[in-house]
Amino acid sequence: MDNATRLQYLAAMGIDVWVPRYAEEGAEVQAQAPVIDSQEDSWEALNAEMRACQQCTLSEARQQVVIGSGNPRADWLWVTEAPSLADEQQGMPFADEAGELLTEMLRAMQLNRDEIFITHIVKCRPTEDHDPKVAELNACTPFLVRQVNFIQPKIIIAVGRIAAHQLLQSKASLGELRESSHEFSGIPLVVMYHPAYLLRTLSKKREAWQDMQRALSLFSKQQQQ
Repeated sequence: MDNATRLQYLAAMGIDVWVPRYAEEGAEVQAQAPVIDSQEDSWEALNAEMRACQQCTLSEARQQVVIGSGNPRADWLWVTEAPSLADEQQGMPFADEAGELLTEMLRAMQLNRDEIFITHIVKCRPTEDHDPKVAELNACTPFLVRQVNFIQPKIIIAVGRIAAHQLLQSKASLGELRESSHEFSGIPLVVMYHPAYLLRTLSKKREAWQDMQRALSLFSKQQQQ
C-alpha cells in the first residue's frame, strides 16, 4: 500500500496521522498509526503482527487474537464488532449461536462462509464483553485498513451498530444507517442488523431480509461495472 492510499484509508476511519515535520537539526516523529512498507507488507506479515500485538490492554487478558475467517480475496467483506467468548475460544468470528443465523442468512443470499471474509473491528475480546474503547479501536484500525487493502472487496457489510459507527464514523441510529447509501474508501458499504439482535428481536427479520436484498442489488451493480 502506498503512503497516500494508507493515509486516505486512515482518514476514512477517522484516525488522525501526524505528518512528519523535520526541524533544522531533526525532530522526533510521532504517529498514531504504523508506517507500512508496501514492499515488505504481506497477508502473512499482517497476521503475524496481529497475533503479536500488544498495543492496548486487551492483549493482557486475551486467549488468542481473532484475525478473521474465510477467503482473503473475497468480493464480500463482512465486518462486525468485537469477538465473543466463543469467537475467542475457537479463533473465528461468529462461532456462537448468532453465527448459525448468519450462516442461514448467507445461504439465503446464495453465499457461504468460505467465499466471503469476516473480521472484527477489534481483534481481541474486550473484558466482560464491553463495547470497544477508543484506544482499543485506534490500536486495531490500521490492521483493519490493511485487511481491506489486501482483500480489495467489491462490497463491505457492516454488521451491527458498533461496526457501523466505527466504519462510518457516525453516531446515527442503526435504522438511519441501514436505509442510506454509504462508501468506505470508495467501496460500497451496506449496514445490517447483527444476527444476535435478530435472535432477540424476531420482528426485525423482515427488515434484515430487505438489507440482504439491498446488498445483493448493490453487488450486482458492482459486477456490471
